[in-house]
Amino acid sequence: MRENITRRVFLRTVFGGLTTALLRPCQFLRAASMQKNPLNFVFFLIDDFGWMDFGVNNPHCFYETPNIDRLARSGTNFTDGYAANPVCSPTRYSIMTGKYPSRVDATNWFSGKRSGRFNPAPLNDKMPLQELTLAEALKEHGYKTAFIGKWHLGSEEKYWPENQGFDVNVGGWAVGSPRGGYFAPFDNPRLGDYPEGSHLPKVLTDESLKLLERYRDEPFLLYLAFYSVHTPLQGRNDLIAKYKAKRERILDANEMEFGPEEQVWPVNNKRQVRIRQCHAVYGAMVEAMDEQIGRVLNKLEELGISDNTAVILMSDNGGLSTSEGSPTSNLPLRAGKGWLYEGGIREPFLILWPGVTKPGSQCDVPVISTDFYPTILDMAGLPMKKDQHLDGVSLVPLLKGRTRIERDAIYWHYPHYSNQGGFPGGAIRMHDWKLIERFEDGQVHLYNLKLDIGEREDLASEYPQRVGQMRSKLHAWYKQVDAKFLQPKGNGRQPWRPE
Repeated sequence: MRENITRRVFLRTVFGGLTTALLRPCQFLRAASMQKNPLNFVFFLIDDFGWMDFGVNNPHCFYETPNIDRLARSGTNFTDGYAANPVCSPTRYSIMTGKYPSRVDATNWFSGKRSGRFNPAPLNDKMPLQELTLAEALKEHGYKTAFIGKWHLGSEEKYWPENQGFDVNVGGWAVGSPRGGYFAPFDNPRLGDYPEGSHLPKVLTDESLKLLERYRDEPFLLYLAFYSVHTPLQGRNDLIAKYKAKRERILDANEMEFGPEEQVWPVNNKRQVRIRQCHAVYGAMVEAMDEQIGRVLNKLEELGISDNTAVILMSDNGGLSTSEGSPTSNLPLRAGKGWLYEGGIREPFLILWPGVTKPGSQCDVPVISTDFYPTILDMAGLPMKKDQHLDGVSLVPLLKGRTRIERDAIYWHYPHYSNQGGFPGGAIRMHDWKLIERFEDGQVHLYNLKLDIGEREDLASEYPQRVGQMRSKLHAWYKQVDAKFLQPKGNGRQPWRPE
């Protein structure tokens, strides 16, 4: 951990008064060292933000994201960073606990229970209070903890942030989208009264800046979980006008905006996937959110604490491309939110650790949202909680420039029918290879992501030995986490079960 004495702290130490001036040299050094601050953390979690939705990953991005790009160029961009699930609540659980959500059956958004050919697996729609959350682990060591924005980890108040390790909760409760929309008045019991028309991303950031002022002299975790860019699709009028004009400039009148995704149940229902980024309202939402990230980064510099604050950014699932307005395209990644293809699970995954991460560095080692818990403890120089973050691995070696960590596979388990058309299934990634297994009938697909990031060439029939190896490992993991599977509907048909 790199410790810094900021200019403000240094001047206060040197010129703080007669007592300091009269200290013996050893006493002076001891007093100065006590002024050093432990590492602070700002964690930005964006909702439904795609891997191709910012400029560093996508030079031709329709949306303007100068502040996210600034963060990516200041730290490490994990190009193969993943969410633990293709929808929101399970990924949020994985960040808070360091565990795969399958361990507690928190495998769908709370409380999504859509059925298809079969009934979905049982769903636990709350984060158990017995989990020692990341916030609680930091509080044990004197950290101030603040949660701002979307929670969506339990319907009852006892499961909300203030009862899960956070000193402050602004905006976090049961609902996963901004009920009432993005402009005040807000229908949210954890948001106060704001002037009519106040824009939610700015309101959440205003509250965050106040907390940074309050916590500037003590270690803190500020967890800013934007509701943006989740539906409803609403933006500021000035930005909508800007992106409408931009769309007109770049989009050919005959250009296709949508293409076919695979056929899904029922058999006459075909999904269309957006293949062109050109949605003006979504562009307005992305830019407005990016502006607020910039305000936080600027505030850290203004307060003189940017050199001692690690900044993390990711999304809870892939960009929304096959339903509910289909506002973004994840190409070249396949599909999007709600799917086990890369478009649903590969995410923006950025970490800036001042003085440690090399500016503008990229890492292609596969990492996943369970890793944040042990990584943050390790960065802070705090003891690991190995009985808690069972499925996370510290990324500190990668942040320091190493090229591997001790893990040979990462996993997904989604025994549900997604609102966006995704099928129930599981998946495993080992090195460049990814295997997807469908839970309705047990069919498998094998892709080499290094050669085929779009998952268009199924190699399962060409590499049966690799399929067998990866499938056996995936099935062993199902048993390890006590994974649940599809349930019959009572019509005599039985869903597939792993051996």
